[in-house]
Amino acid sequence: MRFQLLGPLALADGPDTVVLQPSKPANLLAALLLNANSTVSAGYLQRAVWGEEQPATAKAALQTCVLRLRRLFAKHGVTGTAIEAVPGGYRIVAGPPTLDLLAYRDQVRRATAMDRDPEAELYMLRDALSLWQGALLANVRSAVLHRDEVPRLAEERLRVVERVCDLLLGLGRCGEALVDLWTATRVYPGHERFHEQLIEALYRSGRQSQALAEYRRVKDFLREELGVDPSPSLRRLELSILRGEELGPVGQAALAASAPGRAAPVVSASGEAVGSGSASHAVVSRVVRGETVPQPDAETPGSEPAPAPASGPDPAPGPNSATIPTPVTAPALTPAPAPVAAPAPAPVTVPPGAATGAPSAAGACAPSVDAGVGPVPGVPHFTGRAAEAEAMAARLTAPPPTGPADHRALAVVVSGAPGIGKSALAQHVARQVGDAFPAGRLLVRMTRADGEPRTAGEVSAALADALGATGEGRALLILDDVVDADQVRPLLTPGGPPGPGPGLAVVVTSRMGLGGLIATHGGWVQRLTAFTEAESYGLLLAALGAERVEAEPEAAHRLTAVCGHFPAALRILTARLLTRPGLLLADAVDWLGDDPLARLTLTDSPGHSVTGLFDRALDRLDPRLSQAFTHLAQGPPELLADGGPEHEGPVPEAVREQLADAGLLEDGPPGPYRIHGLLRAHVRRTARIRDRRTEKV
Repeated sequence: MRFQLLGPLALADGPDTVVLQPSKPANLLAALLLNANSTVSAGYLQRAVWGEEQPATAKAALQTCVLRLRRLFAKHGVTGTAIEAVPGGYRIVAGPPTLDLLAYRDQVRRATAMDRDPEAELYMLRDALSLWQGALLANVRSAVLHRDEVPRLAEERLRVVERVCDLLLGLGRCGEALVDLWTATRVYPGHERFHEQLIEALYRSGRQSQALAEYRRVKDFLREELGVDPSPSLRRLELSILRGEELGPVGQAALAASAPGRAAPVVSASGEAVGSGSASHAVVSRVVRGETVPQPDAETPGSEPAPAPASGPDPAPGPNSATIPTPVTAPALTPAPAPVAAPAPAPVTVPPGAATGAPSAAGACAPSVDAGVGPVPGVPHFTGRAAEAEAMAARLTAPPPTGPADHRALAVVVSGAPGIGKSALAQHVARQVGDAFPAGRLLVRMTRADGEPRTAGEVSAALADALGATGEGRALLILDDVVDADQVRPLLTPGGPPGPGPGLAVVVTSRMGLGGLIATHGGWVQRLTAFTEAESYGLLLAALGAERVEAEPEAAHRLTAVCGHFPAALRILTARLLTRPGLLLADAVDWLGDDPLARLTLTDSPGHSVTGLFDRALDRLDPRLSQAFTHLAQGPPELLADGGPEHEGPVPEAVREQLADAGLLEDGPPGPYRIHGLLRAHVRRTARIRDRRTEKV
């Protein structure tokens, strides 16, 4: 059993996760886990559970709360972890295997020790960040914890994000850094170091005008919202860009500025200051006591640097959250101490010389290089797909097949509609079979954050470096979101990236069927469809908790039906319900049923929406196929048949086959084609909106 603090408070047992309902025992458990292995005073626990205004019977009620928490442990089979009554308070004993916060700090500590090997440090820090599963303690209603503890944890994460971005810049991988920095600067507009990194990454990528526009944007924010000027280092960077001066390689001074103990000030999008600050930044604190401090990945539980959503949706194109090394001392028993001023980030070194009008080759980043190679992240609340996961695991752990010397064996192709859960299944199985791949498991994103496919050449170069840093034995590659067979074939030949040992296993996820790739390279296909009713209900149980779902089972089943048992829709729905723990499921059915497409979105992250997912999928289609699909979705079901309505005639079978291969039509010959209800409704809704705009013109 494992406790999860880096997101909603939850208990996890392998793939099964129970998110606790908001309650006083949950407040107590969070307070104890935040100070694991230390004695927490009864007075502090009482404030954490009841707030500053405690009832007269708080001392006796605390003992009752401890008993309720012990019964909760027994109910969920928690063994080996006990709440101990010690003089002056209580204590809970935990370690990295049983508490994600301690595992995260341990991983960051080990990464920091590798500061002489930037690649290894970056790999370990990103692996540590995969433990963050969403908004901190979203289901814990304790104003004291959200005031005193959550900002401290948020600061730990932000300092690791900053460190990761410094490492990426130092390694010349500006494209990867940009993905993280776009999100970080928008969520924390007052964090000047993030802006400095973003502007530098843009300039080194040859995007001078965008770099200057970004400087003007942060300058306006600081003056209008906080009444201060940009820091000296930001102003020097702007001057260097205006002059077209060369920026030297990102050196040790810049990397040291983000090392543990040298944190930059953090100001959230709401203007709140989080954590330590610097006099040179002159940032004004506007902390609203008792409110949760937003984080870069707070839009969905379980979001990860492209976090893969739980059991269903494919990750929408977007930045993967990253973080920076943090001190790894145990949490204090009392509210966080006053911030200690830290040295300002080191200024950017500008070598003398005449203006060149472009960044120099030294330390510059090619705009197209954004390899997207990293460790396989965990998948929170994974449920369903039991048969598929078992079959995939068996295929991957079987002895490597023999084949032609000029072909690398392709183990599995996972295909299906956008949002059906291909990436989640592949990542979940990869984590399960880790012992069979001692050389490591790598996730390779084959499309960039903007949806553009990566070339086989740039992916091959990045993989050669990544695989060269792994250990001995077999390694597993997940080539995620492949656009077509030609993007993969060069990676499956002797000219592709070298494996660290015999039998490199390759898993491909794609919306396309990739029949041509299977014909030339073999492999086994796992085609995913929508969840069964039982799997949909199981996802609600895993994400929302048994107590909430089993209290309204009929409403829960109706919710899954409104979502069409579509994994992406179900994950977005559960994310919204987790942020509203008091909302009855029956009320949610009526609210969602009024306009499911408009409401299956996360308001603080519009990219995570069913409509956005479908729009991106349709944008990938050839315009003629897109037009044919729109015609099919708007017309009667008979259009999908071989004959078609007499007055319209049939849509050619070749066109229907192409749409089925792209994951937009289900089933097919010899049975009938079908369009998922949500996808059909989206196309019709989009057409109505377009027609109304045309009428107004």
